[in-house]
Amino acid sequence: MIKTSEMYDLTHTAAAALLEKTQYPWQALAGISEFILALGQTLPAEEYDHPAEDVWIAKDATVFPSAYIHGPCIIGHGTEVRQCAFIRGSALVGENCVVGNSTELKNVILFDNVQVPHYNYVGDSILGYKAHMGAGSVTSNVKSDKTLVVIHGAGEDVPTGRKKVGAMLGDGVEVGCNSVLNPGTVIGRNSNVYPLSSVRGVVPADSIFKSQNNIVPKALL
Repeated sequence: MIKTSEMYDLTHTAAAALLEKTQYPWQALAGISEFILALGQTLPAEEYDHPAEDVWIAKDATVFPSAYIHGPCIIGHGTEVRQCAFIRGSALVGENCVVGNSTELKNVILFDNVQVPHYNYVGDSILGYKAHMGAGSVTSNVKSDKTLVVIHGAGEDVPTGRKKVGAMLGDGVEVGCNSVLNPGTVIGRNSNVYPLSSVRGVVPADSIFKSQNNIVPKALL
């Protein structure tokens, strides 16, 4: 359940051409900047403003004056970037997204209709279609011992070969307020995470994460 094809509907992202080449979604992290730069050159000038050499913002997006946007970056149609948002670069933000007040993004892909609306940090991560992170929830993208991140699944460990890997959220994932997604967290489609959770490893699709030792399939509820 951790393969790209199992987690995401690629019709809901401009990054489809990048992600469809991967077996696992974190394999796309190294190529986000280069992909944005190439894609940006193809975007129609009548639909996108081009305020900096490596920044493209859809004309119907709403970007508050206090937001900071550093390239490479693409902001899709209908997206709202609210007050004091901090986009550090290498951010491909889809259509109809919300990047909220004081939210920080770095080296990320946000599919269409993603919401990171209040005080979120999202780094080296991929958030699927209609994924939502509650207020104060964050991705942690570097282990405390600085060793390479390994994805710990049920019965299998998958090395990423990367020092920085945040969280891979499948389509429709809901993360509760003030939760921490530890390095290498993978959450399958349509799963929910309780508020104040500390999540690590793999959460299966269609599950409710109550605690690390209490993950309940929705079908049983």
